[in-house]
Amino acid sequence: MNKKHISHKSRTDWDHVDKLSEKDIDFSDNPEITSEMFAKAVLRKRLKPVIRKTQVTLRIDEDVLTWFKNQGKGYQTRINDLLKAYKESNQMNLTKTHQD
Repeated sequence: MNKKHISHKSRTDWDHVDKLSEKDIDFSDNPEITSEMFAKAVLRKRLKPVIRKTQVTLRIDEDVLTWFKNQGKGYQTRINDLLKAYKESNQMNLTKTHQD
């Protein structure tokens, strides 16, 4: 098996790049970040990794699901947040019950 030679030397013409002005650069595939987008950004440096979510099938009363959906985009996240709050609240209650 032949190994291909991989060069780590850049073939970019950096002198040409340095001479480009803002108007010469095509940013069409890289839209400008708005202040609203920046405000929602989350810096995750040195934080624990995000807990992955598991997809499940769950039967919910139609009126409850409709109510959450009517709140707008992100209804599944809000349902998850409420379930998480319920879990955490009950974990505290279970801990207190077992201590008594």
